[in-house]
Amino acid sequence: MDEKALFLKFWEKEAPATRKVVSRIPEGSDYRPDPKSRTAREIAWLIVREEIALGEGLERGTLEWMELPAPPTMQEILDTYDRHHENLTDRLRSIPPERWERRVPFVFQGQEVMSETGYDNAWGFLFDIIHHRGQLSTYLRPMGSTVPQIYGPSADEPM
Repeated sequence: MDEKALFLKFWEKEAPATRKVVSRIPEGSDYRPDPKSRTAREIAWLIVREEIALGEGLERGTLEWMELPAPPTMQEILDTYDRHHENLTDRLRSIPPERWERRVPFVFQGQEVMSETGYDNAWGFLFDIIHHRGQLSTYLRPMGSTVPQIYGPSADEPM
């Protein structure tokens, strides 16, 4: 299996759990465990934005991160995820391997902050999405929600 196929395998494998965690965030919650932390809604939006930025960036050959305010409702965030995830996956599939192998600069506020290969950026984004999904999973119970199965049963969803 080549690296692109391996990445896409894990990209697709992780997506259902990510969607489940995001979907469990209660509407209207502004929960954050600490004043320095992002709210659950902001983290969910970060995950959606990371997916979009990765797909668009690999297509263009430059990843550009723009901070955009989170939509006011969780439903809008989940709808945006649902509207974009499958399309982004198809677009990632269609990017030729040579684009994945080239350096793809990562730009924030007009400054290049990294210049990794497309593969390295893609894996980094996926790992960051998984990391933020883990953060969200620790927010769910304090918000009055339940934790879905991610890699196995949870106390809220035994097998």
